[in-house]
Amino acid sequence: MVGLPPALNRGLPVVVGLNPLRLHPCRHDQASVRGGDFRPGQRGERLVNGVQLMEQFFALCAQDARLAIDFDSGHSGDYDSTVVFVDHSCSMPTHDAPPARRRRPRYSGKNPRAFHEKYKELNPERYEADVRNIVESGKTPAGMHRAVMVAEVLQALAPRPGDVAVDGTIGFGGHARAILDRIQPGGRLIGLDVDPIELPRTEARLRAAGFGTDTFVVRRSNFAGLPRVLEDEGLAGADLILADLGVSSMQLDNPARGFTYKEPGPLDMRMNPTRGEPASRLLARLSDAQLARLLENADEPDAWLIARAVKAHAISTTVDLCRSVRAGIMAERPRASDTDVERSIRRTFQALRVAVNDEFSALDTFLRHLPLCLAPGGRVAVLTFHSGEDRRVKKAFQAGRDEGSYAAIADEVARPSAEEVRANPRAGSAKLRWAVR
Repeated sequence: MVGLPPALNRGLPVVVGLNPLRLHPCRHDQASVRGGDFRPGQRGERLVNGVQLMEQFFALCAQDARLAIDFDSGHSGDYDSTVVFVDHSCSMPTHDAPPARRRRPRYSGKNPRAFHEKYKELNPERYEADVRNIVESGKTPAGMHRAVMVAEVLQALAPRPGDVAVDGTIGFGGHARAILDRIQPGGRLIGLDVDPIELPRTEARLRAAGFGTDTFVVRRSNFAGLPRVLEDEGLAGADLILADLGVSSMQLDNPARGFTYKEPGPLDMRMNPTRGEPASRLLARLSDAQLARLLENADEPDAWLIARAVKAHAISTTVDLCRSVRAGIMAERPRASDTDVERSIRRTFQALRVAVNDEFSALDTFLRHLPLCLAPGGRVAVLTFHSGEDRRVKKAFQAGRDEGSYAAIADEVARPSAEEVRANPRAGSAKLRWAVR
């Protein structure tokens, strides 16, 4: 049943052909209406388009009400009234009224600070110029990620038309896009990632860039499962394999994911929020000694001091953890610099993230299966961001060369240029190693 919106419960001029009409609300229980029940209609502006009338009429109708149409024939004296009941069985088109404009929530200060307030950065398609200015200033827009050492990765992998490539950690898709451009025509790229939130967005971006399912596919999988992915795709091996072990900026910057200590949020840190236990639950389960060993693996010099401070209180948010680490260090070393304290906080968050996502175990599995996942002459490049990762990659490549699995490996680790680090400070800790089967 369709009727008149409450705000319009008064006579409104509507016209059929040359005959002005007045619309009046009618009670649901009113079975019949006589002309005398309504005041005479007043003439409105005349419309000659009957279609326009019906569009206006149905636009005025709202749910679950009835309308009475008072038809003024234009003669002086008496007039006739007709009651019209409109329901969903009508085949006439309906037009919803445009939604009321909602004001954007305001923020304090000149520029937005919180992640959810950065509406321009979170809508790069609409605010392209603003986002470009942010990138040119050396910052990473909220919700985006800037691929690291793209030129060096391409040099190490040497992609060619027709190659089969694997991006084992596709993230925002920056490396994948650069590789896809170079393996066409005839090439194909398989993108892997465990993040169920970001992976569909990345796939949509690359589809919009023109890469169809014949050249680009995605699989929600950890790179440790690469052998199974290749088997499912009917491939004996890949020509190119890339693994970027860093956390994407859109994950780091979103406080709801729990990776950052710069904004309050739940202490989660899971790459796949639907699996495993969050960091807060892991902290509650670990003993002081277990937590200290975990921090020592992240090269934290104050591992035992921090472990005791963190375990002294219940930790459920990123702010709780940050405060506990800071308080523990300052209680024992009150002259510690802010820089040293922040580095310890960063290492603590990093160590917990690695443990929550079992990153070292996944990396060891990937490196063990890697030679057999490469086609003869195939090339692999791995980007690491802390010493625990780099040591594993370095030793695996050296062992593979000694065993004859690799024909060549990088003699020296490659690092980003000074220009790239200035433009993207998050690239500063990146290291690149490569190998050839």
